[in-house]
Amino acid sequence: MATTVQHFRARYLDLAEPGRLAERVERAYRQMEDCDLCARYCHVNRRESIRGAVCRTGERAVVHSYGPHHGEENPLRGSCGSGTIFFSWCNLRCVFCQNWDINQKGLGRESEAAELATMMLELQNQGCHNINLVSPSHVVAQIIAAVDIAARQGLVLPLVYNTGGYDSLEALQLLDGIIDIYMPDMKYGDTEKAHRYSHVRDYVKYNQAAVLEMHRQVGDLVLDDQGIAQRGLLVRHLVLPQNVSGTDQVLEFLATQVSRNTYLNLMDQYHPCYRAEDNPPLDRRITSGEFRQALQWAKELGLARLDHRHARF
Repeated sequence: MATTVQHFRARYLDLAEPGRLAERVERAYRQMEDCDLCARYCHVNRRESIRGAVCRTGERAVVHSYGPHHGEENPLRGSCGSGTIFFSWCNLRCVFCQNWDINQKGLGRESEAAELATMMLELQNQGCHNINLVSPSHVVAQIIAAVDIAARQGLVLPLVYNTGGYDSLEALQLLDGIIDIYMPDMKYGDTEKAHRYSHVRDYVKYNQAAVLEMHRQVGDLVLDDQGIAQRGLLVRHLVLPQNVSGTDQVLEFLATQVSRNTYLNLMDQYHPCYRAEDNPPLDRRITSGEFRQALQWAKELGLARLDHRHARF
């Protein structure tokens, strides 16, 4: 059952007032000099060069676009939209990437922290319910710096960390007390398939550790009396053909290790993109039977807070 409240104060405001956000900014940028701010642990000095960094991002974040988004989950979009900022590049290399022009080609514009802060404040002024940071794992330092500026200029909206789920505990420790709503993908339940199709090592280990830490920080998703998310964990899982995504393993982990009250968007809208045609069985959409099986697994495990409004079946 959904937990409802009237209002939560954004977590970062408690850090902004005594100036502790500024300390986080300094720490985050220091860590960029031997980078451990995502689960690739490349240890590149990203303040001097991006050579060797899969994210191809230095001191400045690259932004593809920003604006109100009305296609997110109901608790995020509400009536006025989720205030999304789409960051370019990514720390994953998914062969089926549906935003490959942003995540793989890096289309966008370098932005200073002050510009990011201005974007956040503009989205707030447009009436958005939250600030939704899309593909943020490689720009943690830049995000914290922007929040520090924006909070001093009147930002009060909840922050959504909308991630592919390949996050380091070091980054999440920096974000503790800053992020209100964590929205990770849990892409795979099998490490070998994650390596084959997203070109990352130990995805399952790092992803599960990250989700546990996110839940420790913010708990189950809490909604206000209008059904708008205020704080907590919201998990996305995209069902892939022939159970490439290991849906049964992902759902069992959520039910037994995290919480049966986890808000879960079980997604059926997979369609072949980018290089999927060269990587069967990802060269086809899922069947109705495959998605019904995923729903059945969730039901059997007691995961009752399911969002599958996109369902084609």
